[in-house]
Amino acid sequence: MTLPNQPKKIVRDAKVLAQQELATDVFFLVVEAPEIARLARAGQFVQLRILSGDFTLRRPVGVAAVDEKKGSIAFIYRVVGRGTKALSELMPGEIVNVLGPLGHGFAMQYEHPLIVGGGMGLSPLLYYAAAMQGKADVLMGGKTAEELFWKNLFDDLCGQCFLTTDDGSLGTKGFTTTVLPEILEKGDYDVVVTCGPEIMMRGVAKIAKEHGIPCEVSLEKRMACGLGACLSCSIDTTDGQRKKVCKDGPVFPAEEVFA
Repeated sequence: MTLPNQPKKIVRDAKVLAQQELATDVFFLVVEAPEIARLARAGQFVQLRILSGDFTLRRPVGVAAVDEKKGSIAFIYRVVGRGTKALSELMPGEIVNVLGPLGHGFAMQYEHPLIVGGGMGLSPLLYYAAAMQGKADVLMGGKTAEELFWKNLFDDLCGQCFLTTDDGSLGTKGFTTTVLPEILEKGDYDVVVTCGPEIMMRGVAKIAKEHGIPCEVSLEKRMACGLGACLSCSIDTTDGQRKKVCKDGPVFPAEEVFA
């Protein structure tokens, strides 16, 4: 499977255009970065640096949406520590430094993808759904109905929307892998694209393989530089090679990273 070449990387101070809390500790951030918006592809990410305070390391965040006309790029992220807390406190008009776009995105040649996501893994999949212009269906899972606020974001971008919750409060009770075999048997999907917890992605990749359908996975790893220099996001692949999630990924063919 051939993945798109990486475009050049740009570093820019970007003005915050909007900041909205979508759910408890989950925020939607929009910044003005026209050059990065023009180059970004679905599945790529950026590195954000907060200019206030004593933050030195950047935070990797997947691209959730792009508006080329407005020159804006958006991210959906969860507050998990001091850095993301400071990020969530930025107000419109303030500045954040953006490095990107980084990594390889999803292959775009497919005609009927099934998107499978859970948790914050649904963020980069949102941009992919928009880029596929209504060709994709989506299967999303969460612990409770409250965690599936994502449905409102995907509804206008996808065809069918399948839902699962651990407690059965919305959609089918169970996990995405509980209903995935039936969905694949009934549909005519030519690829499965997934991002979320690793245990979920492994299960999704296994089921896709059993149905003879190619699968692309977007990995999440802690990283510092985002450029392939620090090696902090290195992973083992099935052919024995070491690869870097930031530079060689974050999107990989499933068979390359999951045995």
